[in-house]
Amino acid sequence: VQLQASGGGTVQAGGSLRLSCVDSVRRSTIYDMGWFRQAPGKEREFVAAIRWNGDTKYEDFVKGRFAISRDDAKNTVYLQMNSLNTEDTAVYYCARLRDGRWWPQAGRASRYEEWGRGTQVTVSS
Repeated sequence: VQLQASGGGTVQAGGSLRLSCVDSVRRSTIYDMGWFRQAPGKEREFVAAIRWNGDTKYEDFVKGRFAISRDDAKNTVYLQMNSLNTEDTAVYYCARLRDGRWWPQAGRASRYEEWGRGTQVTVSS
C-alpha cells in the first residue's frame, strides 16, 4: 500500500481533526488526490479532492467545515475537519486520481486507482 492515511480518532461533536495521507513513493508526476469516507452500512462517498495546481472540490455536506490541502515537498495531502458532527463518523480513505483528465469526475470513486488504508474518525455527541 503506497498511500498511508492517519490522524483519525475520537472527538466530541464540534471538535476538529486533521487527517494526513502520505504517498510513500516519490513520483515525477504530481497527482490529483481525493478523500472519501465510508460509514457502517453505507456506500463510500466523496468528501474532497485537490488538483495538482491546488484547485479543490468539496461535497456539499463538508463545504465550509473541511479543507483539503497538499504539501508536495512532503508527499502529503491533508484534510482539516472542523465542526465535526456525529454524521461525520466513518472510515476516511485517501486515493490518487487515475489521470488528470478525470478531474471533472473527481467525485467518483471509480476514477481513482490507488487507495490507502483508511483511518477511523468517530464523533461522539
